[in-house]
Amino acid sequence: MASDISFEDLKNENVDLEHIPVEEVFKQLKCTKEGLTSAEGEKRLQIFEFIYKLRNSELSLKGFPENCFKFLNFHGHKRVLRDGKWSEEEAAILVPGDLISIKLGDIVPADARLLEGDPLKIDQSALTGESLPVTKNPGSEVFSGSTCKQGEIEAVVIATGVHTFFGKAAHLVDSTNNVGHFQKVLTAIGNFCICSIALGMLIEIIVMYPIQQRSYREGIDNLLVLLIGGIPIAMPTVLSVTMAIGSHRLSQQGAITKRMTAIEEMAGMDVLCSDKTGTLTLNKLTVDKNLIEVFPTGMDKDTLVLYAARASRTENQDAIDASIVGMLSDPKEIGLSLSMLSFVASQARAGIDEVHFLPFNPVDKRTAITYIDAQGNWHRSSKGAPEQIIELCGLKGEILKKAHKVIDEYANRGLRSLGVSRQTVSEKSKENEGDPWEFLGLLPLFDPPRHDSAETIRRALDLGVNVKMITGDQLAIGKETGRRLGMGTNMYPSSSLLGDCKDPTIASIPIDELIEKADGFAGVFPEHKYEIVKRLQDRKHICGMTGDGVNDAPALKKADIGIAVADATDAARSASDIVLTEPGLSVIVSAVLTSRAIFQRMKNYTIYAVSITIRIVFGFMLVALIWKFDFSPFMVLVIAILNDGTIMTISKDRVKPSPLPDSWKLKEIFATGIVLGAYMAIITVVFFFLVHDTDFFTVSAIHYSNNRQLITYNSDMTYHDVFSLQRTFGVKPIADSEEQLNSALYLQVSIISQALIFVTRSRSWSYVELPGILLITAFFAAQLVATVIAVYAHWDFARINGVGWGWAGAIWVFSIVTYIPLDILKFLIRLGLSGKAWDNMLENKTAFTTKKDYGKGEREAQWAMNQRTLHGLQVGETKVNHEQSEIAEQARRRAEAARLKELHTLKGHVESVMKLKGIDIDTIQQHYTL
Repeated sequence: MASDISFEDLKNENVDLEHIPVEEVFKQLKCTKEGLTSAEGEKRLQIFEFIYKLRNSELSLKGFPENCFKFLNFHGHKRVLRDGKWSEEEAAILVPGDLISIKLGDIVPADARLLEGDPLKIDQSALTGESLPVTKNPGSEVFSGSTCKQGEIEAVVIATGVHTFFGKAAHLVDSTNNVGHFQKVLTAIGNFCICSIALGMLIEIIVMYPIQQRSYREGIDNLLVLLIGGIPIAMPTVLSVTMAIGSHRLSQQGAITKRMTAIEEMAGMDVLCSDKTGTLTLNKLTVDKNLIEVFPTGMDKDTLVLYAARASRTENQDAIDASIVGMLSDPKEIGLSLSMLSFVASQARAGIDEVHFLPFNPVDKRTAITYIDAQGNWHRSSKGAPEQIIELCGLKGEILKKAHKVIDEYANRGLRSLGVSRQTVSEKSKENEGDPWEFLGLLPLFDPPRHDSAETIRRALDLGVNVKMITGDQLAIGKETGRRLGMGTNMYPSSSLLGDCKDPTIASIPIDELIEKADGFAGVFPEHKYEIVKRLQDRKHICGMTGDGVNDAPALKKADIGIAVADATDAARSASDIVLTEPGLSVIVSAVLTSRAIFQRMKNYTIYAVSITIRIVFGFMLVALIWKFDFSPFMVLVIAILNDGTIMTISKDRVKPSPLPDSWKLKEIFATGIVLGAYMAIITVVFFFLVHDTDFFTVSAIHYSNNRQLITYNSDMTYHDVFSLQRTFGVKPIADSEEQLNSALYLQVSIISQALIFVTRSRSWSYVELPGILLITAFFAAQLVATVIAVYAHWDFARINGVGWGWAGAIWVFSIVTYIPLDILKFLIRLGLSGKAWDNMLENKTAFTTKKDYGKGEREAQWAMNQRTLHGLQVGETKVNHEQSEIAEQARRRAEAARLKELHTLKGHVESVMKLKGIDIDTIQQHYTL
């Protein structure tokens, strides 16, 4: 029969069985139209089972569920031609070269090429995400997992299992293994802190032992101080709790987080690739009533829709019938006693008696109804493909030209055309051909955008997120949807992604640049979506991807943030990071704002943690080396426990989300941490110097009562010896008491260290952006405990002794005074890094303003005025006060240009109508607003 099939050819898929002629397929697969023999089928099955098990074992090692691969080869029992006879066999035994029968309701068990017969209607929604069935003609390829909606035909199998379209998508899902940004950042910050601690310990070891000749025990205590206080032990816990609380908040908004680290990635997302059908649109065909074209004089649009509805099924409707019948009534007008379905069905048949209904078929490409009206007259109405209806009515001359012009206009705008006609049946018989058909008009069909999609996209652009439409539908439909949504029409066919686009203007643009600047792509398949996401990531974009079907799974897995929309398939849900419970994009925008608030809390804490590491390491190291002072390791542990416990409340702190995509800027985190930490370390050294070596806090001088001579104070003097005191804080000296020095240093370090969080959490002045009540309460509770310990504690094991309330008050005043410069240092750091520090201080939304919503309304009005000055894609002259995401800003300009173009188109249409009606438009003021 057939010679052995090459294992390498099968494994590497060297033969293009999808596009070669069907006759060539039989030659390549070494089979005939009589089907395979049982022996040949068994032989091939052994070869393919080996490949299947090989692939399965490779992917199972990576954790891909084996059941998924079983599903790839299992679709129940199918009719297979073996040994010249048709029989019911398990789909799992199918191999390339088998002949199968596909009929209404069947799930296609494998990728196959159709043989001779009538066209099929195939539902590929599970694969491409598009809701309307597609027509498959003889010779076309059908994919495993699709469903036959109409027709019956034979086909030759060309691929099974992991080699099918579905199987390749599953392989793309599994071959993707991204390392999250959060993991990288934690590693980088951890390494930085460890290196800082190691450097401090190394300096201490070199100085304390060889140079200062200090004892082993003293050296160990000082090293423990750096080790205990420097390591940000609480960082993983604080960040995890922050994300967990944020995840709960997102779930309340309709976004369930499967991977918590996706929260911080969503905060930095600057590109969102959105599926069109069901996400941006309703996934429900609608007739655009404003564009309906009526041909007979005196007939209105409602009458035309009624004739189309009569030619539609009222039960077991397809998408087109449902959209037309649904046009007959507004759901808001329906009484509570009637359901929508029964109401519109009765409207479609009101006043007539149905005699015969002709369902749609691939040959006639139309439906028709024969009915009797209330006067007993017989009529027919028909709807279907425009060319078929035109031919049925025999249009000629100007009417034919007008019909083709309207059809072309619909096509250019991505609208599907539907022709409608009627005739009188004078013979009153359903078999009679009837009188000549009359052409009534054309209906434009479109999947309308969701009511909130346009506003959501505008909000996304304002937040610096560029939304790209990725659709498997036609390019014209994608552009029309983009125009209606105000997101621009700069869209390209999927062929441009492969570099084989015939348009020279598109082919000359590098693919990466094309993807980055496009508003969307049409006619895409899973590998295209995957490639779009991959190339955007290569350009350093944080990319989000929405989807609902198997076709979206590879891209969802590859994207930094995979978002499965409401009613998504199980495959899409398992490949995603976030699952939406409500339809549309509005949930995503809310989730972006919430994620940015959560990320802001995490970023604030990381800067705090780095600063504390620097301050502990270098502050205590300098004190230990300059004064040979040994701070108690136990008291450092107390500081760590109190401060880390308090800082947990930052997970519910009041923060303002960033107006633009935010990300882990390690340069900013480390620079801010080093400068603020170094400042606090210096302040600690200065404090210790003032306490240990000066009389800054204590009694500085007295006058003797006898000769009024100024002498230095000493503790042996009595009250009667004193004439007057010169004092700063007037507390008693503690320089000679190591235990009291420990208590004073402990309190100063505790206060200023924990107060730092108020600086790092705010973009403006820390006393202007008020923190959450929980954080304030925790701070004062922790510092009350620290103050009581410093005042009263007498712990010999910790080497501390209470200093009294006088010293506690002095330390608090000193800490408050030295806290103030921290804000100024913060602005100077930002000035050095970005040059916009003073913008943050003076123009920040929360800095110096008492306006409602921090002047949001005025800023939006100013932005709208600036947009009206745009010409094409030109940039307005008004200075933008905050840094913009370049790609989102370009997208916003394109969207505004599209809206302006639509406005001028509407203006021209109105003027034309007014001129036709003889209205003098020169007397009308020419004011147009968006």
